[in-house]
Amino acid sequence: PLFTTPVAAQIAFPQLTGRVVDQANVLSAETERTLTDASARFEQATTNQFVIVTLATLQGQAIEDFGYQLGRQWGIGRAGKNNGALLIVAPQERAVRIEVGYGLEGTLTDAVAKGIIEQRVIPRFRDGDFDGGVRAGAELRERQKAEEALRESEAKYRALAARTDRLYALSAGL
Repeated sequence: PLFTTPVAAQIAFPQLTGRVVDQANVLSAETERTLTDASARFEQATTNQFVIVTLATLQGQAIEDFGYQLGRQWGIGRAGKNNGALLIVAPQERAVRIEVGYGLEGTLTDAVAKGIIEQRVIPRFRDGDFDGGVRAGAELRERQKAEEALRESEAKYRALAARTDRLYALSAGL
């Protein structure tokens, strides 16, 4: 980027090596493989990008700031759509966040992300189950796919209803 903030210039971001970046080394190889495959299928089905990252450290930054800067650094989401999301886990600081691009904020709100973290992710982390916690956090992809399918169905229904109303109005006027 042409312009970097002082904060971004100080942070040593991990390399984007795939759909799952386990810098903290807390995930099993099987979980990484499963999540990588699921994330690829999700992107193929929706064009939305979802990356999971575990961090060795937040380097003294708030997870919100680190996540925002990391998303910009990595360029998650399609150009012009800004439809990427990051599940960020920093075990050392006991911090978790779902960072969402503007293109997904209508679907994946802060309230939904917070609910996923508090109700699904953190309880598993407290039990020492990082694989299960990260998998639970990644399930948001399934919820998003279901919501998109519902919106598409609703849009088709509204279009059909509008056509039916027009046909009825035309036949009533004959």
